[in-house]
Amino acid sequence: MHGNGACKSQWLHMKSLISVAIIAMVFSSCVITPDKMEHQPLDPARAAAFSSGDSIRLYTLTNKNGMTVEFSNYGATIIAVHVPDKDGNVENVTLGYDDHAGLSGGKSYFGCVVGRYANRIAGASFAIGNKKYSVPQNDGPNSLHGGINRIDKQVWKARVMNDALKFTITMEDGENGYPGNMQVTVVYSLRDDTSLVIGYTATTDQETVLNLTNHAYFNLSGNPEQTILNHEIMINADAFTPVDSTLIPTGELKPVKGTAFDFTAPTVIEKKINLEDEQLRLGRGFDHNFVLNKSNPESPAVVVKEPVSGRKMEVFTTEPGVQFYTGNFLNGAEKGRGTAFQHRTGFCLETQHFPDSPNQPSFPTTLLKPGETFRSQTVYRFSTLAK
Repeated sequence: MHGNGACKSQWLHMKSLISVAIIAMVFSSCVITPDKMEHQPLDPARAAAFSSGDSIRLYTLTNKNGMTVEFSNYGATIIAVHVPDKDGNVENVTLGYDDHAGLSGGKSYFGCVVGRYANRIAGASFAIGNKKYSVPQNDGPNSLHGGINRIDKQVWKARVMNDALKFTITMEDGENGYPGNMQVTVVYSLRDDTSLVIGYTATTDQETVLNLTNHAYFNLSGNPEQTILNHEIMINADAFTPVDSTLIPTGELKPVKGTAFDFTAPTVIEKKINLEDEQLRLGRGFDHNFVLNKSNPESPAVVVKEPVSGRKMEVFTTEPGVQFYTGNFLNGAEKGRGTAFQHRTGFCLETQHFPDSPNQPSFPTTLLKPGETFRSQTVYRFSTLAK
């Protein structure tokens, strides 16, 4: 009896060690291995390129349909989105850097979460009640995407979940001039219907303003050396917010009908972007907030198609607006994927509340109070066109 007990104890000890070893292998490789998911092994060299110190890692989600998405907990960033084309060829459909050095030094917000206030705040100031707050001027006279040393340039805590990644960060009271200690969580999940789901939640201990979005640049051709001008886009918006010379909304909700901004029917970008239009001149192309029509949650806010690859992307969101940006400021200074990203080689669809809402009482409010929880969801769903 004593001998059998010793053997059983040794076996349980060995089983425990094996379990710990397996868990260590999973987390050291930063590859999620949920049930019912087929995962390709992560390239060790690529994982090393996006690692820094003990806290910054590359993470991967993969589904059974051949879609793989890579993330960094630096900026809660989408590093790459690999999806099949109509012939089954899997390519990366986002712009991005080749390593952590590029990510930390980059200036174009490729794939990161931006805030505390995404987009622009006029004059880098706003008021809550009778109290005025000043935030950094980092875009001419205005504040852009939260100021300096923003959450896209900080390390988030990462938690590996089943078929998802959870990133969390604390924004301290007074950071970049914003009031309130704020807890922010971003959860990325990958569905088997080839949808990338982004869920945002936030709480605060003081009244503050909040606008969060992801700043991914897409090129559905899979070739970052090609422009996005041949992409066809539909935006379910009957109005947009015109801007002044510093790209701050004037406060008007202007109907898109009869303008270059009418994408209510699918339209090739090239047919609109070079039209004679004062708003296009100010933005150097499209860099505007579209006021999304309230519709069935199952109806996409935006649909984009690329005819050569046959890829299609649908965007669903709980947000009231989307910033359509056509890579107007890309000029070859940013490099990655073996190329220098040139003018209009990527587009952004930043689901959001409207720019400068804290200074625009007629816009949907971005005020968050203690005891409230901010919740938002955006879905990017990929598919292919029929041959």
